[in-house]
Amino acid sequence: MTEIEKVLIVGSGAVGAAIASIITERLPGTVSVLADGERFERYSRDGFIVNGKTYHFPVVSPVSTHSQFDLIIVAVKHHHLEEALHQMKAHVGPNTTILSLMNGISSEEQLGAHFGAGPGAPEGVKLPPYAMILGIDAVRLGNETRFASTGRIFFGEATNNEAALSPRVARIARFFDKAALPYEIPENMLRSLWFKFMINVGVNQASAILRAPYRLFQTNAEAKAVMETLQREVITLSQAMGINLNEQDLANWEKTLAGLHPDNLTSMCQDVLANRKTEIEMFAGTVVELGKRYHVATPANELVFNLIKAMEASYLPAVNP
Repeated sequence: MTEIEKVLIVGSGAVGAAIASIITERLPGTVSVLADGERFERYSRDGFIVNGKTYHFPVVSPVSTHSQFDLIIVAVKHHHLEEALHQMKAHVGPNTTILSLMNGISSEEQLGAHFGAGPGAPEGVKLPPYAMILGIDAVRLGNETRFASTGRIFFGEATNNEAALSPRVARIARFFDKAALPYEIPENMLRSLWFKFMINVGVNQASAILRAPYRLFQTNAEAKAVMETLQREVITLSQAMGINLNEQDLANWEKTLAGLHPDNLTSMCQDVLANRKTEIEMFAGTVVELGKRYHVATPANELVFNLIKAMEASYLPAVNP
C-alpha cells in the first residue's frame, strides 16, 4: 500500500465539510468532494464556507473515471447511502480505503458488500474498518458550516492491539497524524460504535421532538430524562447482544455533552427544523427491530419512532410510512 495522499469526501454536509476543512488547513490540495448535477455546479462555483473561511475543494463527479482515491470518507445520511454507493464506484481502486463516519451500526456492512475490505485488511476480514466521529458539533446552514468542537474520530478493526495494528489502520493513523485530525483507536471498536449509537438514539431523537439545542439537555432535568430513557433501552439491548454497555457509558456521555456548544443542534433536529427526511429508521427503527429479535422491550423508542414518522408526514406527505 502507498501512503494516503488523495482523499474524497462523500457527503459534504456539516461533518463532511468540517473534516475537509481541517485536513485542508494542514494538507492543502489533498481533499476533493463528490457531487453531481446542481450540487456539482454550485460547489464548483461557490465553494464552502467553514467557520467564516471560504474553501474551494476540487469537485469530482460520479461519472469521472480519472480519479481514484487513497481514502474515501463517507458522511452521508442513512437514506442516501444507496445512492452514494453507486456514485462513488468510479473512484474506488485497489489502493482505496473506505471509512464511514455515518451514524448507526450498519454502514460498514453495506460498504463491504459493495467494495470489499480494501487494502491491508486482516486475513478473513471482509468489511472496511469501523469508524465514527464523536464530539463534533458542526452545523450547516445553506452553504455555511460552523463548529466549535472538532471532536475525535474513532476507528479500527473490531478489536485492536495498539502494539500490532493492522496495516490499513496504521496507514490511516499516519495520515491523520499528518492532517492533525484528532483520533483514537479503541481496543474494542464495536463497543465504541455502540456507545455512539446509544448517544444518538437519545440526544438526536429527543432533540428532534423537542426542537431544542444541546443547551436543553445540559441544563433541563426533564429533557435529560427523556434522552436517558431512550439510551437505557440501547444499553439493555447491547447487554442482550454481548456488547455490554452500562451506566458508566451514560456518565461518559455526560462529560462529552458538557463540552458541546450549547446553541448547536443535533443532525436530526436540524433535519426536522428544515423539513427534511430524518434518520429515524436507522435510530429508533433499528432499536425496535433488534429489540424484537433479542426479546428486549423498547417502548420508548417505539413511541419516538411513531412520533417522528408522524412529524415527517406533516411536512413530507409523499414519504411512505
